[in-house]
Amino acid sequence: MTDVRPILEKSLRRILVLALFVFVLDQWTKWLVLRRLPAGEEIPVIPGFFNLVHRDNTGAAWSLFTGNNALLALIAGIALVALFFARRHFKVHTIPGQIALGLIYGGILGNLTDRLLPGRQAVVDFLYFYLQQRDGRELGFPAFNVADSAICTGVALVFLITWKSETSPHSPPQTTA
Repeated sequence: MTDVRPILEKSLRRILVLALFVFVLDQWTKWLVLRRLPAGEEIPVIPGFFNLVHRDNTGAAWSLFTGNNALLALIAGIALVALFFARRHFKVHTIPGQIALGLIYGGILGNLTDRLLPGRQAVVDFLYFYLQQRDGRELGFPAFNVADSAICTGVALVFLITWKSETSPHSPPQTTA
């Protein structure tokens, strides 16, 4: 009888390594923004399309629920614990499942850290994509960060994994002649 623990340990290690990488990259990029760019400032990178900005967000995506930092931190903490206990439902035995969870864990930890650090108490967003319209107005996507990107990519991967497993052909029933 083979021991399955090394396989599980390897998958958890992959998830943790990716989560740690995302977390460190997220916090490092936010640290750079905090050190180099005053709040509310913008640096055009590709004029009319992409700016580096410094925005503090006490809300959720698209600044929904602004001012509810403590509640959103609690929800993020609960989500982390729930995902940990429900991880077996995310195909953690596969590389795509491990990548998805690693991205989601790292992203949640990155934004949760922002919410809990005494000096921040808000998520630091700094990537701002927009289109400059002919009349001078901007049509923009809300500013986001590395953690947000990781969470969205991880969730999209979970949807793809789920969709792929639901649409894969099942073996035809056995018939006897």
